[in-house]
This record gives sequence, C-alpha cells and structure tokens, in this order.
Amino acid sequence: MDKSKRTFLKSKRSFRKRLPPIQSGDRIDYKNMSLISRFISEQGKILSRRVNRLTLKQQQLITIAIKQARILSLLPFLNNEKQFERTESTTRTPSLRARKR
Repeated sequence: MDKSKRTFLKSKRSFRKRLPPIQSGDRIDYKNMSLISRFISEQGKILSRRVNRLTLKQQQLITIAIKQARILSLLPFLNNEKQFERTESTTRTPSLRARKR
C-alpha cells in the first residue's frame, strides 16, 4: 500500500469521551468516604492515576485524604475481607536422610 494513501485511512476504533471520576462539585476530603472508597483497590491499596483517570492535583488530594482517613481509623490500612483458614493441620514429614549415630 502506498504511504500517501495510509494517511487518509480512518482508524477502526471508535473513541468516546469518558466522564471524569470526580465532578467539579465533589469535595475531596477525608470525611467523604463514598468518594474515597472508589479509589481504593480490594486489597486496600491506593489505585494509580492512570487507572483512576485523575489529574495530578486530584490524585495528590485523594492520596492525602486516604492517608488521613487511615490515620483517623475511618479506613483500614489493610483490607482483611479474605480470612485464611486452615482446614487441615500440617504435619512435618520425616526427613529422607537417616540419622547417623
């Protein structure tokens, strides 16, 4: 295919404008738990800017608000929803080497 014809081809993907996750009326504060909880993963980690689609300033404010909420015990540092339970007691297997006496 000729290079001059390639430049006029339209891309096959259609893009739609995504709505920003934080509207202008939303206040980024450590007390606004409904807003803060959207930016935390299932493990309790702060999600990255690329995942959140936030601006740099918004991400910094969200991070500060999450850390303040954790310190004031409004949010847990770790999300321990998955409790690991032992169903069987593990026993040690005897070593393969025979003891020399």
